[in-house]
Amino acid sequence: MSKIRYAIVGAGWISQEAFMPAVAQTGNSAISAIVTGNKEAASRLAAFHGVEHVFGYDDYDTALRSGLFDAVYIALPNSLHADFTIRAARAGIHALVEKPLAVSVAECEAMIAAARENGSMLMTAYRLHCEQGTVEAVRLIRDGAIGRPRYFTAAFSSQINDDNHRLKAGHWGGPLQDIGVYCLNAARHCLGSEPTDVIAMKGHSDDPRFAEVEETISATMRFPGDAIATFTVSFNAEEIDAYQVVGTKGIIEMNPGFRFETPTRMRLIRNGGVTEKAFPDIDHFGAQTAYFSDCIRNDVQPEPDGAEGLADVRALLAIEAAAKTGELQKISSPPRDRFPSEDMVRLIDRTDRRLVL
Repeated sequence: MSKIRYAIVGAGWISQEAFMPAVAQTGNSAISAIVTGNKEAASRLAAFHGVEHVFGYDDYDTALRSGLFDAVYIALPNSLHADFTIRAARAGIHALVEKPLAVSVAECEAMIAAARENGSMLMTAYRLHCEQGTVEAVRLIRDGAIGRPRYFTAAFSSQINDDNHRLKAGHWGGPLQDIGVYCLNAARHCLGSEPTDVIAMKGHSDDPRFAEVEETISATMRFPGDAIATFTVSFNAEEIDAYQVVGTKGIIEMNPGFRFETPTRMRLIRNGGVTEKAFPDIDHFGAQTAYFSDCIRNDVQPEPDGAEGLADVRALLAIEAAAKTGELQKISSPPRDRFPSEDMVRLIDRTDRRLVL
């Protein structure tokens, strides 16, 4: 098998801005189809990117049987992830699914089962697992560079347009699901374990954008050994994307730490000294796509698999319940035995060639 052929399922902003431009940069992947609810716009995108086939959502099952692609990139609203992923798996098509993986534990488990039963691969689109700075932070912590990690803090915020589907409760939208998942995922890997308890608080304002979802949410989680992780995320605050891990013998700071538009930067503070490092300005979406395509070609299960996505969904649901009830919530996920590692990093160059409609 040469290049892995992808169908884009959901040709909205993230596909146009980030995924579609990145695929041509990978060397091992190509886009052969677009599945969309707007064929006119998709036809323009197809012409720009040299994609031969455009299907409507009503023709999805026909597209899956067409033999025109090996994998799908699912960038639909959260509420649609499970349905489109399971249908792909049943057709033997691999799936790279945006996060959060689904809107419930049951949906995640059904997606995992469908992939397993049909011999297809399922990867949750944690692009940062293929980015050098993120992987280096996890490696340093696991190697004891800051001693025993005791607490994690993160902040991630930006402004959101009032027509964004992430503001719709029916799609399980909100800052927790959209950007809080990055903080949660980083906490789990930096602390090297799964959270056991969480308390949380959410905030609204009189801004009409937040009629259905919260504006801001903060969570505090307990991890094994009484390590603590806290984060705050907002859709109505100045841009910031940073986190800090404090250990018994040092500190790691990542700022920027989450966004795909900017390269990550690290400060390592220990033994009275400070080391700063800027990591390569790579295409995150190209990196994760190249990695997933290599997994498919080599028949190796990806590290950020369905179970990785499920672990975050369990915690997200607990955080949501804690914020709603004001009561501590328990979280129960089995330990992970795989973490982002250097062999996953792909140094894919960025491109300025994109069409955003």
